[in-house]
Amino acid sequence: MIVQQLVNGLTIGSIYAMVALGYTLAYGILGLINFAHGDVYMVGAFVAYFCITVLDLNVIVSFIISLVISGILGALIEFTAFRSIRTGSRSSQLISAIGVSIILQNAVMLTMGSDTKPFPKVMNTSVYEFTNITISSTQILIMIVALIFMIMLYFLIYKTRVGISMRSTAQDAAMSSLMGINVNKVISITFSIGAVFGAAAGILVGIYYNSIVFNMGSSMGLKAFVAAVLGGIGNIPGTMLGGIVLGLAESLGATLISAKYKDAFSFIILIFVLLFKPTGLFGKKEIEKV
Repeated sequence: MIVQQLVNGLTIGSIYAMVALGYTLAYGILGLINFAHGDVYMVGAFVAYFCITVLDLNVIVSFIISLVISGILGALIEFTAFRSIRTGSRSSQLISAIGVSIILQNAVMLTMGSDTKPFPKVMNTSVYEFTNITISSTQILIMIVALIFMIMLYFLIYKTRVGISMRSTAQDAAMSSLMGINVNKVISITFSIGAVFGAAAGILVGIYYNSIVFNMGSSMGLKAFVAAVLGGIGNIPGTMLGGIVLGLAESLGATLISAKYKDAFSFIILIFVLLFKPTGLFGKKEIEKV
């Protein structure tokens, strides 16, 4: 039973890690928490749903279209909701993010309805049984896609010129601008990448649970935020591990304690992290020179 829950925890933890990376990218480069990110995850799932059910496109094409639209949406959110208040107070940025979240939720609810939608069955699910483990092809797909996306992000951040610009902007935006880096463009790209990760996770969740709903981004957004804080928000490898750890903690807690409190485990973990290690597992204390 425990081993089986480890598999389930890795599956949902992979989803948490993908969504959490959107938070950590925005925080790493701007120092803000984009609480609209969970709703971008929701929009990605609904765009794919629309493409498959209404436009009758296959899942691969729908997946790509959803990622492109979500990437554009991420850049648009940055431009309209954050750019003008980038140097403003944290409270104004937080209120702006919450406003975008409400707009996205209501826009999807008005256009697609408030009822839960059955996500189309896009693949034949096979179940593989080993000694004490049962794993489905859907779970394998989720873990493989998550791993590919994380490897791609790591390569982008640490091996490309765009990644160098992103890391430079995160360290000192003003100096990066003086060195010829288009800071606004880099920040827009960062938000787009985070949105793409969120959308991909939303589609995978739709395939896994066979259902989506307009407010699905609220709980996922909060849990992914916990995962980012747990790993050390702003730290990409730490955020990846934080998502996995959170998924494992939820699955094991549901088995050992009670499934009724599964959602509460995330916030219990958040409280303990903030109390005993506010920087997260891999976060570092920042020294501000004055």
